[in-house]
Amino acid sequence: MDIRELKGVGDKKAVLYKKLGVDTVEQLTEYYPRGYIDLSEPKKVNEIQLGEVCAVRGRVTEKKYPSNYGGRVLVYRALISDGVYSMWAVFFNMKFTFEQLRIGGEYIFSGKINGDPFNPEINCSFYTSADTGGLYPKYPLTRGLSNASVMKDMKTALSVVKRAETLPPYITNRYGLIGADEAMRKIHFPKSRAEFDEARKRLVFEELLSLKLGLSMMKNRGHTLSGAVMSDVDMEEFYKSLPFTPTNAQLRAVADCITDMKCAYPMNRLVQGDVGCGKTMVAAAAVYFAAKNGYSALVMAPTEVLAQQHGETFRAFLEPLGITVAVLSGSMTAAEKKHVREDAKNGGVNVLIGTHALIQKGVDIANLGLVIVDEQHRFGVQQRRKLADKGNAPHILAMSATPIPRTLALIIYGDLDVSVVNEMPKGRIPVKTYAVDSSFHTRVYNFIKKYIAMGKQAFIVCPRVDADENDVSDRKSAIEYYNKLTSNEFYGIPTGLLYGRMKQADKDAVMNDFRDNKLKLLISTTVIEVGIDVPNAVVMLVENAELFGLSQLHQLRGRVGRGNDESFCILMTDSKSDYTRERMNAMKATANGYKIADTDLRLRGPGNFFGNEQSGLPSMKVAVLADDAEVLDTVQRLSDEILKNDSGLEFREHAGLRANVKRLFESVGEFGVS
Repeated sequence: MDIRELKGVGDKKAVLYKKLGVDTVEQLTEYYPRGYIDLSEPKKVNEIQLGEVCAVRGRVTEKKYPSNYGGRVLVYRALISDGVYSMWAVFFNMKFTFEQLRIGGEYIFSGKINGDPFNPEINCSFYTSADTGGLYPKYPLTRGLSNASVMKDMKTALSVVKRAETLPPYITNRYGLIGADEAMRKIHFPKSRAEFDEARKRLVFEELLSLKLGLSMMKNRGHTLSGAVMSDVDMEEFYKSLPFTPTNAQLRAVADCITDMKCAYPMNRLVQGDVGCGKTMVAAAAVYFAAKNGYSALVMAPTEVLAQQHGETFRAFLEPLGITVAVLSGSMTAAEKKHVREDAKNGGVNVLIGTHALIQKGVDIANLGLVIVDEQHRFGVQQRRKLADKGNAPHILAMSATPIPRTLALIIYGDLDVSVVNEMPKGRIPVKTYAVDSSFHTRVYNFIKKYIAMGKQAFIVCPRVDADENDVSDRKSAIEYYNKLTSNEFYGIPTGLLYGRMKQADKDAVMNDFRDNKLKLLISTTVIEVGIDVPNAVVMLVENAELFGLSQLHQLRGRVGRGNDESFCILMTDSKSDYTRERMNAMKATANGYKIADTDLRLRGPGNFFGNEQSGLPSMKVAVLADDAEVLDTVQRLSDEILKNDSGLEFREHAGLRANVKRLFESVGEFGVS
């Protein structure tokens, strides 16, 4: 049922709902609250505590309009009384809301308690007595759509929609779950915390079970026989050619890959390891094994810079052993690209490296037996699959330097077997990490110049590319910062500028000059986050460090400390919040990416763990992976039990589950079931 057909909506409001991803009445009923205001037990004025968020019942005794109408912020105040004590309710730039309060009217005011112990005030919203008696839902909104309006439409929608049951009785009975329709109604308008808890329990269970079933079914991939079953190869030639001794963790990961590639079914493996652990060597060993079996490989990287770097690394590892490596780059001429494509198609290339452009039609390689995807969380299941479709069920090896907590890995990499490279090469010196405020700028600049004078190099990372006249914050822009520093503090020092929107040829030129030590300082955005390897760089300054996730900061820090010299990472932030302080302390306390990832997941939640880069994973509407680990363990066991007996969810009692899986994975272009 189109949302415009719902009483009270119409064309204009339908446009606003579309911005929220709501096109139908059914989708509206699945647009769940982002939180609730508990109006069931409002406090008296003498019971409140400074800093807390709570509800207070009071009668309006006085209203004060702002005296200064020329200011940017207009403050409206209402004096409220509980019959004994009084306090001010404060509304910022909310004239329309304020004018709906009437003198003598009794309301419930909800918000944060500010002021001081003798003059408390509540920065708030207010509710009438008709709103009391339960948890008041708060919905994600867009400009022009109020919470009250969404609530009204939601009540109308619930009067015309009845949700069909999708879980078989043996599941709802075993786990004590309420019905689907009851859960839908109670999640929107719970009368108590207990009602909310039972509604959420049902919805989280169903959502995670659908996700786990879908990922498990993709992992099995119908058990398609591999078109590249390989035989044993003597790897000694490869290992002897390396300029270093592989770690035991690297050798174990290579052995895992070889075991998989000898099987009748395609390998679907993730090699995961912290920054600098040597995953690329594992990938090169897998390519060597495939090449000796007569098969070629495709290697996909998230950026042109990393693709070029992989080209250099793979050539160093493999070309002395007679294995041909080619890179398909956006900066190449049309004629050069055509030559590489034809060479690959005709069997003249053993390994073809590039970005997501490898997925395009017209890019093929003879005898494809192995697909490698680097920083795989930036691509997702669908793109891995498209690359694999260029061969006859080839083996797939994904790599990721983003450490993932076990809870999150179970979902994100649910369709992959995992090898963890948990040893660092011998001699790697931990990077010293400091967190300072902007008053240290001069000292930090001098520190960087000292190391440049010693022949070393440095990075400065900014959170954005250029300045925004509408942004009054002090967020550093790479272009503006580059112009300032090269004209002042770093005048005369060869300095480069790098950001994502530059032409590929310009990016390549800057990175090549920095790698060749022609540039001493590189001012950049997070385009250098992944894979850039310059052993001579020993100092990393991150401006506005509070704007980056911990795992992202850890990736950035991994750009230094790649050589034999002591290296430093300086996180600069003027934020005084407890949240920022805890995150900076975590960075200073450990270089262990997995511990940092656990902290990041706990503080930010999985929705922001990868920023906007994560793809290929359906979004969760109710479940929070960091909080629902116990449910995740339960549904994992249940999923295995269901698929053991009904691998395609073909049984009649599983029709609802099958529909859930298909609908969930359609959102990312993956159907999960055929």
